[in-house]
Amino acid sequence: MARIDSFLRLVVEQRASDLHVRAGLVPMVRYCGEIHHLPFRALSQEEAAHLIDEVISAAQREALGRAEELDFAYELAGVGRFRAHAFVHAGGVGAVFRVIPMKVPRFDDLGLPPALKRLSHETKGLVLVTGPTGSGKSTTMAAMIREINESSARHIITIEDPIEFVHENIKSFVTQRQVGLHAESFAAAMRSALREAPDVMVVGEMRDLETMSLALTAAETGVLVVATLHTRSTVGAIDRILDTFPDDIREHVRSTLSVALKGAAAQHLCKGLDGESRYAAIEVLLQSYAVSHMIRENKVHQLEAHLQSPEHKDTGMQSMDVALVDLVQRGLVAPEEAAFAMSSPEAAERLLPKPANWE
Repeated sequence: MARIDSFLRLVVEQRASDLHVRAGLVPMVRYCGEIHHLPFRALSQEEAAHLIDEVISAAQREALGRAEELDFAYELAGVGRFRAHAFVHAGGVGAVFRVIPMKVPRFDDLGLPPALKRLSHETKGLVLVTGPTGSGKSTTMAAMIREINESSARHIITIEDPIEFVHENIKSFVTQRQVGLHAESFAAAMRSALREAPDVMVVGEMRDLETMSLALTAAETGVLVVATLHTRSTVGAIDRILDTFPDDIREHVRSTLSVALKGAAAQHLCKGLDGESRYAAIEVLLQSYAVSHMIRENKVHQLEAHLQSPEHKDTGMQSMDVALVDLVQRGLVAPEEAAFAMSSPEAAERLLPKPANWE
């Protein structure tokens, strides 16, 4: 048994989300968004390196030494799966292990907006899931894959770094590929996927111009592409894509995106009132004539105001502010917690109830 297994078992038992090990520091866990030290001594450089070496292969060890960072997955039988990132820092080596639930979640388990379920039933186009690291993007995407898998007979190809949730074949059949293990890069895996008759392509992260270009090509030619970006808002995701392309083709990309984009979701995790739960506030942008027009005519900056309009209440489209207010009104999240993610202090003052101890 690898020595890190006892730490990982404790993380799962305590319902924490992450384990942090670093040379020179006491091992730590993240619980409900906050870091807590474990009752253990600070790890020496040799101890930290050994903890990591025990759970990676010789090839992965070589890759870590070469690139000074490594993404990988680790499964502990009877306990769970973990997405891990090992890295070299000034004091030696370190790693973060994030818990991946063994059960693939359903929409109802997560309380996701119904609009995301509708997006899962699209037959082609681009769907973006965005948010900062640790906001639950992978979990939302897993629920979308499960919804497709249970409701239709399609070929789903996931491209991940590393593979997180493991999907069984239900009505659909799922091909899961890991960057660095089954393909050289996201772009290489996507080019290969386009030759494998996919109905749905799930891209763990669109990192560069080539992956974005391939995603748009696939979405334009009849594939449903579900992909993540690291931006804080749906409008920011659109800006990120457009800004990645050079000026001489940006107009063409803008036109393509205006048609291909079926919807986007931006997530922010909030600590629950009970101090133990976390709830996702989800901004949802859906394709409409107005949205497509703003993208095509280089008026993306107007989408923020468009999202804030109350006329979208029955369409499923909602701003982050509306999603946060809903969590507060349902008694799940404190106003001061929601205020941190509001679009502005003025919006928080206007939309959220002010608790007696909130100055």
